[in-house]
Amino acid sequence: MSKFWSKVVHGLTPYTPGEQVQMPGLVKLNTNENPYGPSPRALAAMKEAAGDGLRKYSDPSNAVVKDALARRFGLTREQVFVGNSSDEVLAHTFHALLKHDLPLLTPDISYSFYPTYCSLYGIEAFYVPLNERFEIDVEDYQQPCGAIILANPNAPTGIALPLAQIEALLAAHPEQVVVIDEAYVDFGAQSSAALLGRFDNLLVIQTLSKSRSLAGLRVGFALGHPDLIAGLERVKNSFNCYPLGQVQQAGAVAALDDVAHMEQTSNAIIASRAWLTAQMQALGFEVLPSQANFIFTRHPQHDGAQLAAALRERAILVRHFKAARIDQFLRITIGTDEECGKLVDALKGILS
Repeated sequence: MSKFWSKVVHGLTPYTPGEQVQMPGLVKLNTNENPYGPSPRALAAMKEAAGDGLRKYSDPSNAVVKDALARRFGLTREQVFVGNSSDEVLAHTFHALLKHDLPLLTPDISYSFYPTYCSLYGIEAFYVPLNERFEIDVEDYQQPCGAIILANPNAPTGIALPLAQIEALLAAHPEQVVVIDEAYVDFGAQSSAALLGRFDNLLVIQTLSKSRSLAGLRVGFALGHPDLIAGLERVKNSFNCYPLGQVQQAGAVAALDDVAHMEQTSNAIIASRAWLTAQMQALGFEVLPSQANFIFTRHPQHDGAQLAAALRERAILVRHFKAARIDQFLRITIGTDEECGKLVDALKGILS
C-alpha cells in the first residue's frame, strides 16, 4: 500500500497468472501453452523482420495483419482490430464497449481477468452461475443488461456452447454488445465468426497464443461490425498507437497464412486430449467435456490442492484454483503424448 496510489489502485485485485517456473525435467501443464512449436514460416518471417528496419516505428494501423485476418475470416479490414495480446484487446473492449448503465453479464466461473477489468474500469457486473454441470445456460441471460461477455470454450471448464445457442443469445439482445472470447476455439469448438454477417452486436476475440503456438509473441485480435471496431480503435489510439512491432506483425501474418500447421498441431492436441481423458477416467477422475487444449478434472476421494502439490513434488505443474465451487478441480494443459504419459504415471503412484 502507498499513500500515492489512487483509489482505483487500492481497490484492485490483479489477475494471477500461472506459475512460470524453471526446474530441471519440468512437465509444465499449468498455463495452457501449446506443446508444439510455432509455424516454421512464422519463425522465418520474424527472423527476416529482425533487421535494420527496427529503427523505424511499425505501421500503427497493423494493416498487413488485418488483411491476413480478413482473408482468413472472409471479412474487410474495417471489421478487424489487432492488439498486443487478446488480454489487451479485452481491456480495450471493456473500456470501449462494456460500460453501460445496466450491469454486464458474465459467468461466475470463467476467465478471472474479467472481474479485474470490471474493477479497473468501474463496470458493474452480475455473475451468472453456471448450472450444476458447470455449463453456461443461455436462458439465464434472458434478463436486462448492458452487455454480455462469454468465454467459449469457457475457461477453466473447457466446455463450449454450440453456435445455435450463441445465435439465440445474440437475437435476444439486439441492443447489447455480446462478446465471445474464443481463445481456445480451434481445439474443437465452433467459432461465432460465422455469425458476424448477421449480427452487428457481436464481437469475437481470438489470440495467436494457443493454436498458433505464439504465446510469447503477444498478438490478439477482434472481429466485428465496423462500428464496434471503430470504438476499439478510438481507445487504442488514445492509449498506445503502436501496439504491435514489426517482428510481431511479420510473425502474425505468416502464422495466420499457415493454416495447415495450425490444423496439424490442433488435431494432435485433440487426439491427446481424448487419450488423457480416458486415462484420467480410468483412475477414477471426473473430467468435464472439454473442447479446449486443457481438461478440468477432480477426484472424488482426493483433495485437489493436495494432488497439485504431490504432482509438483514430481516436477509436474498443473493449475489449482481456490475459488468456490471449483476448489477440488485441477486444470491440466494437454502436453505432448510423452508429457501426458508422465502425468498419468505420476497420478497412478500418488493414488496407489
